[in-house]
Amino acid sequence: MEHKYNYIIVGSGLAGLYCALKASAYGKVGLITKRNLTDSNSYNAQGGIAAVYDKNDKPVFHFDDTIVAGRGLCDFPSVDILVNEGPERISDIIKRGMKFDMDKEGHITLGLEGGHHKRRIFHAGGDATGRYVTSFVLEQVKKEPNVEMFSDHALLGFLTRNGKCEGVRCWNYETNKEEILLAPHTVIATGGTAAAYTHSTNPRSTTGDGIAIAYRAGCEVEDMEFIQFHPTAICKEGADTFLVSEAVRGEGAYLLNQAGERFLLGKHELNELAPRDFVAQMIDREIKKEGKGWVYLSLKHLDPEAIKSRFPTIYAKCAEYGIDMCDRIPIAPAAHYTVGGICCDEEGRTNIENLFVCGEAASTGVMGANRLASNSLLECMVFAQRIVDFCARQDSAANSAVGQYDAELGAEKAHVGQVEGYRSGYVPQYFREAALDDIFPGVRKKVAELLTQYAGIVRDDEGLRKGLAELRAMEDGIRALPQFSEDEINCFRCLNLITVARLIMEGAFYRKESRGCMKRSDFPEESAAFEVHTVQQIGKGMTTRAIRK
Repeated sequence: MEHKYNYIIVGSGLAGLYCALKASAYGKVGLITKRNLTDSNSYNAQGGIAAVYDKNDKPVFHFDDTIVAGRGLCDFPSVDILVNEGPERISDIIKRGMKFDMDKEGHITLGLEGGHHKRRIFHAGGDATGRYVTSFVLEQVKKEPNVEMFSDHALLGFLTRNGKCEGVRCWNYETNKEEILLAPHTVIATGGTAAAYTHSTNPRSTTGDGIAIAYRAGCEVEDMEFIQFHPTAICKEGADTFLVSEAVRGEGAYLLNQAGERFLLGKHELNELAPRDFVAQMIDREIKKEGKGWVYLSLKHLDPEAIKSRFPTIYAKCAEYGIDMCDRIPIAPAAHYTVGGICCDEEGRTNIENLFVCGEAASTGVMGANRLASNSLLECMVFAQRIVDFCARQDSAANSAVGQYDAELGAEKAHVGQVEGYRSGYVPQYFREAALDDIFPGVRKKVAELLTQYAGIVRDDEGLRKGLAELRAMEDGIRALPQFSEDEINCFRCLNLITVARLIMEGAFYRKESRGCMKRSDFPEESAAFEVHTVQQIGKGMTTRAIRK
């Protein structure tokens, strides 16, 4: 099946949804997602959205906090865009009807989180901001007649010709057939890679497929070594990993070791509210020293009724796990956020013409070496808006470029529909090899173990060498299978996982220093020589990019 649109957006997190909402004013939008429309990091985000709102706050203060958290790797122009255009995006969704949490007088309440020196965190539903905001934008998108949404459609690749992207190939899980979507503007909003680790706060689908596919298509990816581990996830044997929002510490919770001591006191000026990289590394150190596998987040000194009201989702999950949130919660760090991603400029443009990226899949230069808490949802909206604005200007300047594109497509339709030998509706070898049904779960488990062991919170040269060698051996073994084909869905997913893991480990191996959320025990200090972005591109190896200031 073949579809033509003005915009194709891959991913249904806040970045993809907001992009679809804004793009719908300029033409027909096709939005695809590999699972259901609410299966995203955005939907699961608890903390909030950071933006200047209070009269005592200023964009320059937000800028400074972001730069400090980014440990020297933030691109100043991108951060400047975020903090200055962010309040406009918040105002936009408020005007559309989004309701953030308010006090008894009807004023929006602003929270405080790690790394922030001002209260600027917007919340909704207490600790369910991502669900509320993403659901709100999704409902707005559903009202737009120009938007057609496809769930259970997995991205397979990009249709490129003469260095330009003309659309996507995707797999329809309902029909078990390939479909082709064509458009002059394609946006990757597929999310990050953190679910590739053993313990992660992400939905299981967040394994970096979009990044791997973009890399194999020729996109530059950068800073993949920077995987942020959230300091506080519930740690209980037999229970799924569950995030405990940074906002809990923002409301005054303490971190305690097994002896009941606040082990972060005096280690940082912000104590428990230090930036995430520092807190996660200190917790990891304490866990390894004590050998128990967890430390505690203590709320017993706080008002229990206020806790229940402020954090209803976390309170309910703790109760489900048999934990009294109003006493103390056993926690440990878990893989949470992909700081790097597909390289793009301030307009979301990748190095492939007409292919854009935003959200967690993107490396906009905002996050540096360590994302500041609650900047991610804001980044989704700010750069989605910039992509749509840029495309609209280009279309206007080209005197209805979409119309010209459709006319050209009429003459070249057969060629575009059969890029690299694929045809719309064609079923190559997907799902035909039952013997391969079990290959993906096994490879996923092994890749997760390798990433956790060798590319976790703390890495070293020896471990990264071992991890990369094992990844190479794993890929060689898969390719040696008699049934192997890159066109078989299980093999395809395995190669995506291995590609992402390799990009993370190769970036970490190259960076001979510790910076932000990238800690190396054999190079424990920051090095001025590595105050650069690492860039990887297929066939070109590792290069670097200077920081934009």
